Amino acid sequence: MDLLNDNASLDNKTLDRLKYDLVRDNLVTYDDIEHAQELAIAQNTNIGQILINTRMIQEDVLMKFLEEKLHTPSVNLEDYSIDKKCLDFIGYKDALRFKILPLFIIEDTLTVAMADPMDLFSIDKIMHLTGKNIDPVIASEKSILKKINEYYEIKGRVDDINIDNSKAYSWQEELHSDNLSQEHIKSLFRAILKQAICQDVHELFFENTQEGLCVNFKKQSEIAKTGVIPSLLTNSFIQSLKLLSGLDPNVYEIPQLGKLTFNVDNCELTASVSAFPTINGERILIKIYHPPISIDKLNIPQDKIELIRNSLEKPGVVLICGASLSGKTHLIYSILSNLISKSKNVMTLESVAKYKLKNISQCELNENIGFNLDKAMRFIEFQSPDIIYFEGITTKEGLDFFTSLTFKNKALITEFLAENVDDLRRKFEFSEFTTFKSVISCLVFIHNKESIEVFDKNDLEKYLFNTGNF
Repeated sequence: MDLLNDNASLDNKTLDRLKYDLVRDNLVTYDDIEHAQELAIAQNTNIGQILINTRMIQEDVLMKFLEEKLHTPSVNLEDYSIDKKCLDFIGYKDALRFKILPLFIIEDTLTVAMADPMDLFSIDKIMHLTGKNIDPVIASEKSILKKINEYYEIKGRVDDINIDNSKAYSWQEELHSDNLSQEHIKSLFRAILKQAICQDVHELFFENTQEGLCVNFKKQSEIAKTGVIPSLLTNSFIQSLKLLSGLDPNVYEIPQLGKLTFNVDNCELTASVSAFPTINGERILIKIYHPPISIDKLNIPQDKIELIRNSLEKPGVVLICGASLSGKTHLIYSILSNLISKSKNVMTLESVAKYKLKNISQCELNENIGFNLDKAMRFIEFQSPDIIYFEGITTKEGLDFFTSLTFKNKALITEFLAENVDDLRRKFEFSEFTTFKSVISCLVFIHNKESIEVFDKNDLEKYLFNTGNF
């Protein structure tokens, strides 16, 4: 989930009131305003940010205009150092919700940067939360959201993890049930991550039991209970984990998806964090993703690497198959990093972007604002991509659309869950896959880290789609 776009507002009272003054001052045209309003509604953001993003007006020009009209000073946050103590007055979620950044405080007056200084509702809420008078100054929404993530990340990052393989490690060494401090809770979570990394675990989950919060590791389809966090610490632990992952700690009735980054031996790892409501309380699952490596370092022969590369140069589907936690996503990221020409327009549609990739437009789905797979599929063609990575297709409609793109000269990459080749063959016997099978140009099956097979279309017709065996 991209927190810079979370909780975006359709409304900006300041610009709604002054937008036609922009026209009268010859800074934009009436048509510009009308077009910006349409885009603001479609993109679920405010008209001012649209005017800047589409270059209908320069950011500094708009800030100067607002400064003059409102008789309120503006501030360039890129050149400004805030008093970090002020971060304690406004929490991360409230800063994000109201798009407000505390700058400094003099006596009982807190000066804050706002994109919408005429939003009296937000100002009143912040006054109530802080118990201070609020003095707003103007800054662009984009710069405020950027600085919110930068400054609050300082307070909310998992400390670096260092691995010593010479001795066993248990997260319960950090467990002190009588310590409810925020730092202890963060240290406890860090210890759980450390043990998972030490044991090469990529998936772990927390679930409420009568004993407390049970910590489970999943490896090679086997689930191991590693211990229980006492009930006394459960609420504090879940709230801390949510804040670290960009989730709302006050929401627990609906699913949420977030992302976490942390360093292990100077290497940054990414984890997706999924919170899901159950009758026993929230169940939180974490999937850890390691950075993609050069595809040459994987156990794939060079001629098969070239087969994958050539398959991406023409319409068709490159299908990556394997069991759960077999490394399908890791391989796809290596393919996207190493095997695609820079001249290609490449886009991805992912629940969480695991790592930033050069020369690729990565898109994160966000159900909270209605940007789901269905909407993404309907609009992605307008971006004229040559190659598209879909994280996974879960519906018949999605599969049909995915298949149809190959007839529009698109090369596609996706992953498919299959425990083994026999399981894959059984699943492909369903009639829903008839057309999809015909457009697969290359199939990669990950048996394990040491065994990765690559098949071209002829191999598939001979061995998988007919009666032969691998």
